[in-house]
Amino acid sequence: MDKICGVELKGSEAIIVLLKKNGAVYEYVDIEPRKIKLGDDESSDHVKSFFETFQNFARQHNIDVIVIKKRAHKGKMAGGAISFKMESLIQLNGIAEVSFVTGQGIAAAEKRDPFKLPANINKYQEESFKSASLYIRKLNA
Repeated sequence: MDKICGVELKGSEAIIVLLKKNGAVYEYVDIEPRKIKLGDDESSDHVKSFFETFQNFARQHNIDVIVIKKRAHKGKMAGGAISFKMESLIQLNGIAEVSFVTGQGIAAAEKRDPFKLPANINKYQEESFKSASLYIRKLNA
């Protein structure tokens, strides 16, 4: 697996990070777009546009695995309906395998061995980076 995309779904945005294998390590790749937004979730055109934009992103960057940070289904910290709609569209991408990591898993891994965040990563991308990094740690375990 040469390229891994970390995704955090927040509101109507998929916040993305790309990690590329370089020898034995994965490196952060500063790419555009850093966010893919779903406009009006009740508009078929907007939903198709989100799907096609994400699919084209995965194809253009030859992504092998997309790692999504899970959100709670119910309760105070539950993800919104729009984020679950985006998750479904990402799962249907047809380009890359999709895997999930939990916030609890990220927190536990961070406690054991803190993630080394790239200097040029945006604050809003940190959870996406940690999601992809946790997946890589599990691969190497």
